[in-house]
Amino acid sequence: MQTQRMILWIVFSMSLLFLWDSWQKHNGHPSMFGSSTSQQAAATPAAGGADPSRADPSIPPPAATSDAGRVEAPAAPATSGKTLRLANDVLALDIDLNGGQVRRAELLKHRDLNDRANNLVLLQDQPGAIYLAQTGWVGGANGNGFPTHRTPMMPVDGNMEPHVLTGGSGAVQLSLTAESGGLKVVRTYTLARAAYLLDVKDEISNVSDAPLRPTQYMQLTRDGNKPPGESSFYSTYTGPVIYTDADKFQKVDFGSIDKDKAKHSQQANDGWAGIIQHYFVAAWIPPQDSPREYYTRKVDNNLYSVGLRKATGELAPGASATIESKLLIGPQDQRMLEKIAPGLDLTVDYGWLTVIAQPIYWLLEKLHGMVGNWGWAIVLLTIIIKTLFYPLQAASYRSMARMKAVTPRLQQIRERYGSDRMKMNQAMMELYKTEKINPLGGCLPIVVQIPVFISLYWVLLASVEMRNAPWLGWITDLSAPDPFYILPLVMAATMFIQVRLNPTPPDPIQAKMMMIMPLVFSVMFFFFPAGLVLYWLVNNIYSIVQQWLITRNIEAAASVAAAKLKR
Repeated sequence: MQTQRMILWIVFSMSLLFLWDSWQKHNGHPSMFGSSTSQQAAATPAAGGADPSRADPSIPPPAATSDAGRVEAPAAPATSGKTLRLANDVLALDIDLNGGQVRRAELLKHRDLNDRANNLVLLQDQPGAIYLAQTGWVGGANGNGFPTHRTPMMPVDGNMEPHVLTGGSGAVQLSLTAESGGLKVVRTYTLARAAYLLDVKDEISNVSDAPLRPTQYMQLTRDGNKPPGESSFYSTYTGPVIYTDADKFQKVDFGSIDKDKAKHSQQANDGWAGIIQHYFVAAWIPPQDSPREYYTRKVDNNLYSVGLRKATGELAPGASATIESKLLIGPQDQRMLEKIAPGLDLTVDYGWLTVIAQPIYWLLEKLHGMVGNWGWAIVLLTIIIKTLFYPLQAASYRSMARMKAVTPRLQQIRERYGSDRMKMNQAMMELYKTEKINPLGGCLPIVVQIPVFISLYWVLLASVEMRNAPWLGWITDLSAPDPFYILPLVMAATMFIQVRLNPTPPDPIQAKMMMIMPLVFSVMFFFFPAGLVLYWLVNNIYSIVQQWLITRNIEAAASVAAAKLKR
């Protein structure tokens, strides 16, 4: 029976592992057991109703696709390749004069984990790394294209110098203008101090002698590659997301766009569209309570867009209108995100365990406010959660302690009945009944705790606050692996101690497997963020203390009972 119990435990553990892997793949993550499938594929017609006959597939058609919506690619503009810098104290943007695209976004308070001498560059336009924010207008009649993200633009004030926030200013602005197809656009970018949110205001004017029906689009265009430095031992989602009040938070992975099988909200009066990756988000956020149409599209091999279109209605000759929107480019700071727009805090991706993970993050944040160090906050959080689950944990340890106490008698039963498994199992069940032991009693309390500890795992993995956060001594970044592997080695030692405290399997092969498992897990944890290893280490140490105390109490009670019987 002890052998069966161990086999059940192993099967249960492996089942959890395979279920976890299946859930990862279902949500667009690569398998834990192999490298991620390449996102690159042969060119196919773009998803979301794109017209392959259009000269420039990066420009979406208006909401109602027609010949009037086809926009001819403009000739190479004189401003091509020229950018203007717009920067505050936390964000530096390079705005391309070719259409006003945000071609580069540097986060000044976040270091590049692969090159700590430089800041993190989130948006960029480099070979093999394309990530752009684009907006423009479509819907011109008779083949006349309105200003798109390909149309040459010029500064309204003619100033070609960098627009950088000065010491006494609360915000910095850049205004660009373009005219095409009878539509004049004056676009003003405003970046406030300490803000990752760019205000984008388009003032449009009909300078033709006929009514116009312009449609604005806002989109993010990105390659389908994972961010540099992505771990092979754990995976986080990278790809488009759309949020509406009706359908809530929706992931639209690059693979489904590639196969023209993307499913998401099509029309709504609220929401936003964006792209997320580990720790960071970019999103277009138009005003709420205004109709918009969401789309995802394949632009080219391994290049995709997610965005939205908003029709402005008829614009009479000489008439003007002002359309405002916001572009978020920054870290997944939950408190900042929840103030900007509904659902943005969900970009901190906890998956189906969000309902459990969010309270855990709230507690972690409160503890950090008390101790001022994220490492010690992790230690305290782990201790608090382990203490809350002490009754369940105690029941599990009591069961294992009883099993350990009867292990010699179980071995005798195995030797006595040899190959007669029926009689051996009957004798074992009789022993369990006499000693009031539930063979699965050590497993069931653990199963109840699994969702909570997986949630805690995801909180620590997804929280951008861990980036560049020191703990003590050699741990200067809780989001990076331990540079000297001290935490993983100590954790391996605690796992060996736990194995020694548990009942020894009567089968020698199983006993060797139990001794090898800590070594396997410790090697895997060499590549995990230090914050996660710290959590597992504290969890193991606290579990050892709990198990030792409970086991000692049970053994003491057994000794007292035996002494009474001798009297």
